[in-house]
Amino acid sequence: MRITGVLIAATTAALTVTSGVHPAYAGGLTEVTAVAETAPNWDDDAGGNANADDPAIWVDSRHPERSVVLGTLKNGGLTVFDLTGKQVQRFATPPAPEPGQEPGRFNNVDIVDNLAIVTDRGRDQLRMYAVKAGRLTDVTSAKAPLVFSKDTEEVQEQRTAYGLAATKINGQPVVAVTRRSETRIGFLRIVPAAHGKLTYQTVWSVDLPTGFKLSDGSTWSPCEEPGDRPQLEGMVFDRITNDLYAAQEDVGIWRIPQHGKPQLLEKVREFGQPAVYNEETEECEPSGPVSPDAGKHLNADAEGLTIAYNHGVRTLYASSQGDSTFASYRMDGRRLVYRAGFEVVDGPAADGVQHSDGAAVTTQPLGPRFPHGLFAVHDGENTPGDGDREGTNFKLVRLEKLP
Repeated sequence: MRITGVLIAATTAALTVTSGVHPAYAGGLTEVTAVAETAPNWDDDAGGNANADDPAIWVDSRHPERSVVLGTLKNGGLTVFDLTGKQVQRFATPPAPEPGQEPGRFNNVDIVDNLAIVTDRGRDQLRMYAVKAGRLTDVTSAKAPLVFSKDTEEVQEQRTAYGLAATKINGQPVVAVTRRSETRIGFLRIVPAAHGKLTYQTVWSVDLPTGFKLSDGSTWSPCEEPGDRPQLEGMVFDRITNDLYAAQEDVGIWRIPQHGKPQLLEKVREFGQPAVYNEETEECEPSGPVSPDAGKHLNADAEGLTIAYNHGVRTLYASSQGDSTFASYRMDGRRLVYRAGFEVVDGPAADGVQHSDGAAVTTQPLGPRFPHGLFAVHDGENTPGDGDREGTNFKLVRLEKLP
């Protein structure tokens, strides 16, 4: 299934942006606070180049209060922490296979049943960990293949396994994996390997568009770093329909069914706006007015996606990284119906959340600390800092506080 180069028509209603609060938030954002957080991670040599990114929640069905949260730390590996935010386990990334090559770099994590799966973007592979009683064991085959690259030389270009979502289809674990700096999503089966280990096989892939037809008849492509295409990272499977919801960072949120064409359901506010890449700042800067085809609720990058299931109601939460907020949507058939926006602000137990990459949610009661469920989220600017050191971590929020 390949749709690269197809121009997707944009038909959203006109949007007028004024100074101050965005019109979509005229009623105000709900402010919530975290009740716990993890220790800070430092993205420097002294801190092991640990940079928090994406969480996942493993629920202990027998003892819910003993559930754990996993979090990727890029070059810092994979952390496992309890519901107080205390680290209980940590896994290092694999070393470089040869001198001069890229070492492991863990990017995204998801859990299906009692199996945690991680994208190693440094080495273009998946890592797999069996979970039992909140403890992880590495079960990755030593012969696990490259996900996208044809050989280790191509791996060094780092157009590698990036975002990840996991589910079960027909009783078998399946993962969707995005490719860094590209628009490709690969769908892989997890399969047994020798000596009780696991590996994977690519089943099919889809390439999302790089260009979009606007309502005025013109064609727009999002501004990217030279040589890059508009990549995706945050994803989640709907376990009811098996549809994949994927965030194309500078475009919006897609619904990708197992059969049929992908559908762009929600656009970022920058959609359709001209922009140019500034080589000095290494940022894209607007060069024209906001488009009437723009979305209303997400500031690029559109990032972490997660779904809460509660008495037949499905709620999709999305990270609006550009303005450090979150949007919640009611999932109505094949549509997303916007409900509310919220932000995680400073509170007595933890600071607020900025520029969040990843999020995970469960509606399962997890004991007295999280009696109605948990919303775990990455914080891209943990405070207080340590001089010029960049601090990141994860925040834990009571689900009932979210709108």
